[in-house]
Amino acid sequence: MLSSLVPSRISGCGLSLLALALGLTAPLAFAGAGRAAPMPADPKLPTIWLIGDSTVRNGQDDGQNKGPAGQWGWGHTIADYFDPAKVNLVNRAVGGTSSRSFYGGQWPGILANVKAGDFVIMQFGHNDNNGVFTGAGGYRASLNGTGDETQQVPNTRTGQPETVHTFGWYLKQYVAEIRAKGATPVICSLIPRKLWSPDGLIMRHNENYFDYATWADDVAKSEKVAYVDLHEIVARRYDELGHDAVMQLFPAPVTAANGSVTDEHTHTNLAGAVLNAESVIAGLKALKDSPLVAFLSAKAKDIAPADLTKSAPAAKVPGPIPPVSAAPAPK
Repeated sequence: MLSSLVPSRISGCGLSLLALALGLTAPLAFAGAGRAAPMPADPKLPTIWLIGDSTVRNGQDDGQNKGPAGQWGWGHTIADYFDPAKVNLVNRAVGGTSSRSFYGGQWPGILANVKAGDFVIMQFGHNDNNGVFTGAGGYRASLNGTGDETQQVPNTRTGQPETVHTFGWYLKQYVAEIRAKGATPVICSLIPRKLWSPDGLIMRHNENYFDYATWADDVAKSEKVAYVDLHEIVARRYDELGHDAVMQLFPAPVTAANGSVTDEHTHTNLAGAVLNAESVIAGLKALKDSPLVAFLSAKAKDIAPADLTKSAPAAKVPGPIPPVSAAPAPK
């Protein structure tokens, strides 16, 4: 299990040796640019469909040629924790998408292939743009919250007017349409970013980091949907590891010629993707009577169910973490 490897392996050996220890130097198959979207390997089996953004999708280093040190998403590494003889796992998450843009773009083609007995695990929020409809991310912004309010806005890519709904409204549409096919929805809150609050713990929410995790939780409760609080599960693991170990779960900061530092705070490297995948499995195991547990592989056996009833850990750092200049917007 990664939790037993991270503190000693990462700090002492670096990412390449950690990848060797985890047996992750050979990338898993993934449908990237120029290849057909992945489909179930055995149509007779139930399928777990993954939908979301690049923090779920990234595979094969996202084309960066940095190997384990590049960007990787948990939807790639989680495949090892399911038994392919029992279930298909199809990762259809797409980088750059939000709850809104995925619903109007990729979702109809995926839904057409969802069948009774399937599962759809969703994670959105990183690209919903905090309700800001201008700028580069305006075309994918949803309204904040979970209500039924709408707003007519011009799509910043097409220039055409579009009726935009809340983040929660889009999640509810996915849930209703999945259930209409006889399949089972599972909502995950978004993975946390590598941002620290003044007390030295991973930041959960502030005025510039809207509360998509809470809104995902609200929808799961109102729609009575299985819910994995991935945001809090991963944040607690980061808090337990401490600043230096968490830094090793993300691509290394890049220093420009002028001395400015760009620090990737959203997309993990391969080791971080493994930790996040394990956290999803821990969350699924914690669900009451979850049918997905029956599909887990032997590799998932030693992952303990997540327990968020316990008190969160204290920070492992002496006070605030020095700020680093922001990374590019999430993809």
